[in-house]
Amino acid sequence: MKKYITKIVMVAILITTLISCSVSKDIETPKDALPENFRNASVSKDTTSIADLEWKNFFTEKDIIKLIDEAVIRNNDLQIATKNIEIAQYRFTQSKWNNVPQVNLGVNASTSNPSDNSFTGKNLGQALGQNHINDFTAGATLSWEADIWGKIKNQKKGAYAEYLQSEEVKKALQTTIVADVSKGYYNLLMLDAQLEIAKQTLKLNDSTTSIIKLKYDAGQVTSLAIQQSEAQKLNSAQLIPLLEQNIAIQENALSVLTGSFPDSKERTIRLSTIAVKNNAAVGIPSSLVSRRPDVKSAELALKVANANVGITKADFYPALRITAQGGVNSFEASNWFTIPASLFGTVAGGLTQPLLNNKRVKTQYNIAVVEREKAVINFRQSVLVAVSEVADALVAVEKLQQQEAFLQERVKTLQQAIKNANLLFKNGMAEYLEVLTAQATLLQSELELADIKRAQLSANTELYRALGGGWR
Repeated sequence: MKKYITKIVMVAILITTLISCSVSKDIETPKDALPENFRNASVSKDTTSIADLEWKNFFTEKDIIKLIDEAVIRNNDLQIATKNIEIAQYRFTQSKWNNVPQVNLGVNASTSNPSDNSFTGKNLGQALGQNHINDFTAGATLSWEADIWGKIKNQKKGAYAEYLQSEEVKKALQTTIVADVSKGYYNLLMLDAQLEIAKQTLKLNDSTTSIIKLKYDAGQVTSLAIQQSEAQKLNSAQLIPLLEQNIAIQENALSVLTGSFPDSKERTIRLSTIAVKNNAAVGIPSSLVSRRPDVKSAELALKVANANVGITKADFYPALRITAQGGVNSFEASNWFTIPASLFGTVAGGLTQPLLNNKRVKTQYNIAVVEREKAVINFRQSVLVAVSEVADALVAVEKLQQQEAFLQERVKTLQQAIKNANLLFKNGMAEYLEVLTAQATLLQSELELADIKRAQLSANTELYRALGGGWR
């Protein structure tokens, strides 16, 4: 009879495993979350994008490549992200064993001494002539749950999605670090250029002050002219320590990104020698799902939420569990491993249906459904942010180029104005205020031109990052 029951149970397990099905339907990522094209981009069906380039091919300056290389290897946040990937991988590997029976080996020995006046004690003394009972057991226990409703399958899917998500998180972090390092280096070059401008302006102010003093000695100007010229020279001189301070702070920030202690950074190029790239290839918005790690992470989060809904929905239905136990058992240690007399074995199978805890199960399911709805909204938001960042970068690239053209003309005009003002002043045909005003305006314009050049380079980097470049 026992063999017959065992066969029935095993057949039932086989059938239920074969017909194992998912009790919930997954929600796909919304297709309408992406626009047809980026704002400020020409309409195109070309899927190629600058984001497809490896960062070593996008950046051509060897100093930047060296700094990014150090950051990718030594940045502490990236190293933590790598450890998170390892943890997620372990969890996914563990999930593969969820449908494997649990087997435990146990060895037990016990003795009991019932009261002589108890029913057990009296019977024990009459039957065996002793007042204690020994029990020696060695055996294995097996427990297995049939994945009828796809619960274990969903656990595996969720763990795998979380593993992939941890990789995307690291990629997203790397794109940000690559962009921050390059923009920090461009900012450093801008500060170098502005420092040089301030020093040159200080020399020019000093020369102008000397001329004004000569004219004062000749009685052509008052002491007010000397005072105003000195004040302007001090204004230029004040910029030098301020810019040197900002240079040191920027170098320290780059050191943190590259995982090193604060130190100076090598610069083998000047800001004026770097050409601004013409990045016309941006691809189409739908490619952001595969290129932008944060968008891909949001998509994987929806897969995790789908799996959690399946897991909680499966808790509504009966769970088929099989347990078995077998080994050797004896009242006497000398007969413990006597085969086959000491052999024992039990097999049991049963369906478990939640009743009183059904409210708790339903609550967990409802929460999982709402979490999935949140995942859909988060995906839409991540796409919205990504598309907006690309649009912002595109308009910045375009408008900064126009601003630079106007500013370059302005600087050329002011440089010529300085020459004319100095010449006229020396010949007594211009007031000293005209010279000082022209010098102050030129200083401000040259500082702005260096900042515009830095902004252009940073905008190109931001466009590259916004499109999903930097993790390859």
